[in-house]
Amino acid sequence: MLRKIKAYFSLPRAMRRLIWEAYVLLGWARILKAMPFAKIAPGLGTPMVETPMTGLDRSEVIAIRNISKAIVLASKYTLWESRCLVMAIAGMKMLERRKIESTLYMGTARNKQGHMMAHAWLRSGKLIVTGADTMDQYTVVGVFGKRCPEKGSGEIVYDT
Repeated sequence: MLRKIKAYFSLPRAMRRLIWEAYVLLGWARILKAMPFAKIAPGLGTPMVETPMTGLDRSEVIAIRNISKAIVLASKYTLWESRCLVMAIAGMKMLERRKIESTLYMGTARNKQGHMMAHAWLRSGKLIVTGADTMDQYTVVGVFGKRCPEKGSGEIVYDT
C-alpha cells in the first residue's frame, strides 16, 4: 500500500489532477449507468454518427493518452464497478471538457456458452481511449459521436 502511495506522489501534479478528475467522473458515470439508457443516451452524443478519424494535433494526442492512463488508474481504485461503459462515459466527458471530439461504441458478442456479452469503448481520432483490449471481439450495435462546435464537419453518418 505504501508503495502505491509513493508511486502516486511521484507522478507529475497534472497527472495526479487528471486521476482525481477521472475518479469523480467515474462515479458520475456509474450513477448514469444505473439510470434507464433512454434517459442517458441523449447526453452521449449524436446517435449513429462517428467523429472523424483525423484532425488531432500533438497537444490533443498527449491529452488523450493522459486521460486514458488516468481513467485506467482511477478505475482500479473506485469503490464501485468501473468497467467499460462507465470508463467510456467518463472518458467522453473528460475529452468534451477539453473540446476534443470522441465516439462511443457499443458492441455485442456471444461467449463460448452462447450467452450475450456487451462491451463499450471510446475513440478519439485514431486513438482508442478506453476499451481497446477486447473491442475486436464485438459487433458494433450502437455509436454516439460527441462533436465540438469549433471543429469542422467530417463525421460519418449511418443510415438507421
